[in-house]
Amino acid sequence: MRLLFITSNRLGDAVLSTSVLRHYVETYPGIRVTVACGPVAAPIFKAVPGLERIIEMPKQKRGGHWWKLWKSVAFRWWDIIVDLRGSATAYVLPGWKRVVLKGNDDSVHRVEQLARLIGVDRPLNPKIWLDTEHSERARALLSKTDKKVLAVGPSANWGGKVWPVDRFVDLVSRIREPSGLLPGAHVLVVGAPNEIVAAAPVINAIPAQERTVIFGGESLLTVQGCLEMSSLYVGNDSGLMHMAAAAGVPTLGLFGPTREENYAPFGAATSVVRTDLSHQEIWQNGADWRSDSSLMGGLSVDKVFNAAKKLLTREADQS
Repeated sequence: MRLLFITSNRLGDAVLSTSVLRHYVETYPGIRVTVACGPVAAPIFKAVPGLERIIEMPKQKRGGHWWKLWKSVAFRWWDIIVDLRGSATAYVLPGWKRVVLKGNDDSVHRVEQLARLIGVDRPLNPKIWLDTEHSERARALLSKTDKKVLAVGPSANWGGKVWPVDRFVDLVSRIREPSGLLPGAHVLVVGAPNEIVAAAPVINAIPAQERTVIFGGESLLTVQGCLEMSSLYVGNDSGLMHMAAAAGVPTLGLFGPTREENYAPFGAATSVVRTDLSHQEIWQNGADWRSDSSLMGGLSVDKVFNAAKKLLTREADQS
């Protein structure tokens, strides 16, 4: 049985879509999988069970990336074609079953919408599969500490979603202090390569021997391995936040101009904290998508710290 799985260019959406891929992999043992997605998201699929091929789809003029995809897969029979980008491609390929997402439903979380799309009553949590190579590399990166690991994602792909960096500095300090949530914790700071300058104040506030910094230079699967070794992740609404949730670690997402109803980290060990203003109020007050200025100023360090404390307490009570 062969599956063609067409998913997002964006890392966060691609991570959420793994809930669908997980359903097919676990429902049909031995299924052979081809994934088509954007270059940024492609690495998270490299250890999918039964993977035959990953087709990267960088955007091209006049939809050339769809023509390239069609040429790559049109001469093979597909038992299942899943197209989560709503294109016409699924309808012009030889196959038996077609599942096509035609648009977003803002009344439910994206993972719940995807579950309904494939006829599943209870959605599976997103999952990023790891292999031995990247698990061992993650252990090597964090081998210099025997402390618990606090992972933070102080950046994002749009400045409006970014909590002020000085507040991240304060939060990390409070969590790590002797009476904090994770006393003396080793800090894993993660982000995209082009975000390291924005995250520099957080990095520089932590002694070099007490931090591990990954902004490119390592595979996303290695990052995932590091996240799985963490005791807490706190970060802006981003693909890395969804990766942390998929790793199963306590994950606290920070929200303001985006909707947690649709994009909260998904999983049993997750929570969100948002600005005092609602998503709707932020936009009614004149927020502009074209601006890169933070819209997260209405979220205090106290509020985030207390939310992290509540999350860790809840997880300890359930363990």
